[in-house]
Amino acid sequence: MEPLAPHEKILIDEDFLEGPHGETACVDCHGGNNKEKDWRKAHKGVIRDPSFPDASKSCGECHEDIVKNYKKSVHINLHPYYVLIYGRGGGRPAVKDKINLAMKNHCSECHSSCGQCHVSRPDSVEGGFLDGHLFQKRPPQAEVCTACHGSRIEREYTGKNKGYPADVHYKKGMSCEKCHTGAEMHGTNTIPNHRYLVENAPRCVKCHKDAASKKSKVLAHRKHSGKLSCYVCHSVAYKNCYSCHVGKDKKGLPYFKTAKSEMMFKIGLNQKPDKLHPYKYVLLRHVPVSRHTFDFYVKDALVDFDKIPTWKMATPHNIQKLTPQNSQCKNCHTNKEFFLREKDLLPEEKKANQSVVVPENILPITIGKKRR
Repeated sequence: MEPLAPHEKILIDEDFLEGPHGETACVDCHGGNNKEKDWRKAHKGVIRDPSFPDASKSCGECHEDIVKNYKKSVHINLHPYYVLIYGRGGGRPAVKDKINLAMKNHCSECHSSCGQCHVSRPDSVEGGFLDGHLFQKRPPQAEVCTACHGSRIEREYTGKNKGYPADVHYKKGMSCEKCHTGAEMHGTNTIPNHRYLVENAPRCVKCHKDAASKKSKVLAHRKHSGKLSCYVCHSVAYKNCYSCHVGKDKKGLPYFKTAKSEMMFKIGLNQKPDKLHPYKYVLLRHVPVSRHTFDFYVKDALVDFDKIPTWKMATPHNIQKLTPQNSQCKNCHTNKEFFLREKDLLPEEKKANQSVVVPENILPITIGKKRR
């Protein structure tokens, strides 16, 4: 996303001063000294985003019900990321401190806040007012949602991956909040250990009730209900990323490097079925973690790398009614290439992914022959 020009980032629309938020003095939220004539002194102590990391004062005085779970939202709290990284790191205190430093330098920017959804663009795209400090009840998709979720979700959803169609929901004019509600964004009373454990996350069957019914009009839905994730049949190829390495350059600026990404479609085993995802088979996406991700900060940080798969359950935003695998039963049931198999794994990741790879002896190749 192209950054805003300097003046676009900071100029306040006069209409803001006439609204409910404009009636509040700037210093009440941002701090500083409004009695000082010298702008340098007036701006001393100014808080750029008063809603992060704690919105209880700036926003909570008026929006108490919304802000009460603010710190537990996965858009604010990076707890799920730390759970996964620590799970690979072995829990050694000295190493944990180094990992924390690396995460602070390279990962902590990927958070949101009340202000970075409703007032400005996120910090990760260099900020700037969405509309002259006017508060947006519904954050604009292109400047907020996909400003962060652009490389995978936005390209999948809007059909920007060459050769792959846009999501059917996008074609119908549906924006993010149609599925991802404000209640989900604002958090619940628990901090989930994984983003897929968010209690009020969207589910296909909330709208497509027939698809989950044992009496569905569609034979494939009746046959596969509860066994396959919806995405197994209704997604197409999506981006898979590899081998992220973080560090600092000679000037001390943080950077990251990844290997070339690939468009792929892989069905695998569900490592940890739960009440929201009881399926045996799910889509898997390769995530860019590497054994050597944190080598710049500490060697062999991820000593328990093999404990967590690098192929993780995925929910691509590229839903189609008809796909290469569902247009005919035999397309899936006679094609091993749709499934994540031992041969698809990188040598250094084979042990980590044994719980999700589909063994040759249980591949569902059943059309026209006995199940092997």
